[in-house]
Amino acid sequence: MRKNGNKLLHQAKKNKNDEFYTQLKDIENELQYYTDYFKDKVIYCNTDNPTTSNFYKYFATNFNKLGLKKIIASCYFDNELNLFNQFSANKSGGFYYEYTGDPNEPIIPRSKDVIYFKDNGDFRGPESIDILKKSDIVVTNPPFSLFREHIAQIMDYGKEFLVIGNINAITYKEIFKLIKDSKAWMGVNMGRGISGFIVPDHYELYGTETSIDDAGKRIISPNNALWLTNLDHFYRHKSIPLTEYYYGNEDKYPTYDNYDAINVNKTKDIPKDYTGVVGVPITFLHKYNPDQFDIIQFRKGNDNKDLSINGKNPYFRVLIKPKTTY
Repeated sequence: MRKNGNKLLHQAKKNKNDEFYTQLKDIENELQYYTDYFKDKVIYCNTDNPTTSNFYKYFATNFNKLGLKKIIASCYFDNELNLFNQFSANKSGGFYYEYTGDPNEPIIPRSKDVIYFKDNGDFRGPESIDILKKSDIVVTNPPFSLFREHIAQIMDYGKEFLVIGNINAITYKEIFKLIKDSKAWMGVNMGRGISGFIVPDHYELYGTETSIDDAGKRIISPNNALWLTNLDHFYRHKSIPLTEYYYGNEDKYPTYDNYDAINVNKTKDIPKDYTGVVGVPITFLHKYNPDQFDIIQFRKGNDNKDLSINGKNPYFRVLIKPKTTY
C-alpha cells in the first residue's frame, strides 16, 4: 500500500518543492492514446529541460513516427545547479531547444545547442508566451504549486494540452468548471496507473513505495496523480455499466440534508433506475461519460455549504444526473 502520498504532494505544494519528474514509461503509457493528434503539430513542453526531460525525449525520439512539425522544450532557471538548469549556472536566464527532425540537429542538445532566454524561462514570462502562441499542443508536467496558473494560461491562448498533475487539481473550482463545461477532462491513466515520479537527491523519500532504479534515480509513487487534457480519447466515451437498483434498496442511498439528491459511496453503485440527482465521489470524473451523465455541481448544497447526511459531511461529492435510465 502506498502511504503518505498525499502528505508528500501537499508538502511539495506548501514548500514549492516542484521537482517531480515524469518517468518515460508513464509518458509512453498515456500518450499512446493521442498519437493521431500530433501529426504536423508543434509540441511545446514549456516546463521541461530538453537535456533531461522524458517528455522531450519521447517526442524527439518518436519525431518521424508521430509526424511532428516541431518540438520545443523550455526550462526555468533559479540560480541553482539542479536537474532543471544544469547548463544555466553561469547564464542569466532559462533556455529552450527547438528540434525539427533535421539530421544535422542533435536529438539531445548539448550546451552549445540551446538558446538562452533573456528572462528566467518561467512559463509565464513573455518569451515563453511568444513560443506558446506559435505552438499547437502543450504536453508537460507543470509545477504542482502553479497548476491552476498553467492551465489558465493554456486556456487563455486556446491551446490543446495534455498535462500530468495531482488528483486534487480536479477539486479546484477553476479546473472543475472546465470539466463541467466539457472544456477539459481526465486522461486514461490515474492513481496506480501512474507508476511514480523521479525526485532530486535532497527530497526525502516518504512512504513505503519508493525505490531507486538501475540508473540511480530516486522514485516516489504517491498514487494520487492524474492526466488532464482537452484531447479526446476513447475512454471518456465508455459508459459506466450500471447494475444496482434504487427502488427496493432505498436504505442504501440516503438523501442529503441540504440538497435533493441521493448519496452513492462508489461509482459502481450508481443505481440504474434512479432519474434524479446523485452525489458521487470525485473519482467518478475519471469514468465520466458526457453522453451518459450531466454534471450539476460540485461539493455544495442549496445552502452553499458542504453536502451533509445527518449532519456529517462525506468527502467531496460531485452531483450528477443521468441522461437516460436503463
